[in-house]
Amino acid sequence: MKRVIFDTDIGIDDAMALLFLHYAQGVRIEAITTVSGNASIADTTRNACYVRERFGIDARVFRGASGPVGPALGQGHPDFVHGKNGLGDISFSEPLQGAELQSAAEAIVELAEAYPGEITVVAVGRLSNLAKALVLCPRLPELLKEVIVMGGVFMRRGHQGNVSPVAEANMAGDPAAADKVLGSGLSVTVVGLDVTEETIMDEAFVETLQTQAGDAGSFIYDITRFYFDFYEGINDERRCPIHDSSAVAYLLAPQHYEVEVGPTRVVSEGVAMGQTILGLYPERYASDAWQGRPDVRVCTSVDAAAVKTLYLETLALAGK
Repeated sequence: MKRVIFDTDIGIDDAMALLFLHYAQGVRIEAITTVSGNASIADTTRNACYVRERFGIDARVFRGASGPVGPALGQGHPDFVHGKNGLGDISFSEPLQGAELQSAAEAIVELAEAYPGEITVVAVGRLSNLAKALVLCPRLPELLKEVIVMGGVFMRRGHQGNVSPVAEANMAGDPAAADKVLGSGLSVTVVGLDVTEETIMDEAFVETLQTQAGDAGSFIYDITRFYFDFYEGINDERRCPIHDSSAVAYLLAPQHYEVEVGPTRVVSEGVAMGQTILGLYPERYASDAWQGRPDVRVCTSVDAAAVKTLYLETLALAGK
């Protein structure tokens, strides 16, 4: 059984990833922890509670960081991508049950201590909550099994950033937190734009979900109307990357990814703020910024067809 904390700024692609986890075999979602990003912390927390309630997800929700721990690239929330409510502006009722009183960082520490060596954090938003949890519990790297992060870009096959030429949104939204987490000694795998932008969903993909995945498929179809409108506006095509669900895919089937390993830094200031840099040969560098940094696994290649098949087959369980 894989015990998972889903750490999320829940917008459209986050909701798709949460349902992927929910219907996956052999996974137990121990908690959903929220962070600001795709929407405000109030909205991401409400969205998490709503998705949990609608689909009967047996997990507590914990409200997390309302902003970055340090300087960030940009302000506000990308409502032009995810809608003003973060879920493509679909209509829905307020959830009956809200978040717990305990903070997200406290919950991460408590669960790590309760299940030492068993908890995987799948982090698909800014890494603010994990950075705060490391302050609360410096032993966290000894307690967590692993952390799988959706974020960053390493310029493989010509992929560039989505909020600057070199920066991806989650990393740029709290680069200080990201650099702290990647340098903490946690067992980290980064699933960035180099592979998520190779894994594309189109209308046919979503229509298959709508047909085969019951209410989950209908929900995904509804929330992706806004998402596809955005991507059509910039690419003239109704297709987009499968971002956050790629982190879940790595958890479930890491064999579909190739990785490179080395110390990894996140630039926290200047024109390259939010850039993720993999140092494959730290012993050769003049800068000491790489010395003593732990290795991080960075996904650099993906069997995209296999990932999409895994998603469709997993969500099909929701229709049975």
